[in-house]
Amino acid sequence: MATFDTADRLAALLDHAERVLNRLELVLAPTPPEPDWRAAVAFRWRKRGNHAVLQPVRTLSPIRLTDLQGIDEQKRRIERNTRQFVAGKPANNVLLTGARGTGKSSLVKACLNKYAAKGLRLVEVDKADLVDLPDLMDLLASRPERFVVFSDDLSFDEGEAGYKALKSVLDGSISAHADNVLIYATSNRRHLLPEYMHENLTYQHTESGEVHPGEVVEEKISLSERFGLWVSFYPFDQEHYLRIVEHWLQAFGVAPEQAQAAQAEALVWALERGSRSGRVAQQFARDFAGRKVR
Repeated sequence: MATFDTADRLAALLDHAERVLNRLELVLAPTPPEPDWRAAVAFRWRKRGNHAVLQPVRTLSPIRLTDLQGIDEQKRRIERNTRQFVAGKPANNVLLTGARGTGKSSLVKACLNKYAAKGLRLVEVDKADLVDLPDLMDLLASRPERFVVFSDDLSFDEGEAGYKALKSVLDGSISAHADNVLIYATSNRRHLLPEYMHENLTYQHTESGEVHPGEVVEEKISLSERFGLWVSFYPFDQEHYLRIVEHWLQAFGVAPEQAQAAQAEALVWALERGSRSGRVAQQFARDFAGRKVR
């Protein structure tokens, strides 16, 4: 009997010691080291256990603003906001939402390529690491460069820690927002959280005819509202899709007469994938050029 009591006490002691060590590791985790800011114009925030580093991105996507077809109004608004930011003028955090493959993330990368020489830098943060945003902001705030913190394909499930961290950094923190940092995020969801049919029942109708959303809906809207600029992207019609195909065929060196003859194939390609997007157009052009260009 005594042997079992001793074993239980030892197990409990070891469990307690492990919890204490885990807490100490969190408390004593080192401040993220300063990266070599001259090594790149884009960085990724990477976690190694409880340690975080800014990892330079050595090779960038060469995408240019002129490569993005069929989204002229979206380009105009995002580039204007980015240009204001780089010039040290007031600018907004940006939420780019809408159909997949329409150029949301490519537009952010194209702006980086255009304005990197003027001091623009990009830091990509995965959704799982958004809880580290306050630490990242502290690291960037003292730098002379202008940083876009970029989170791609962003959406949250109920109760995720990154949701509250992002919300706090955008608007709700007690500390002032660093004027050399903006947040650009892309998402297929306008409000970044799943929406359910039963939530429509929470809307209230006043005697005057006004409609007020319930608390659940208000909470879901509250995060996206903290982005000062919303830019929506829509599926392409056939004309726009074929125009994008033509652009990429020319970029890949396909002769004009071959590009014209490729339209029927391009439509079949889109039909097989169930999408007429810029991404699908580029994929077709790459395949076609690989087969036809000598």
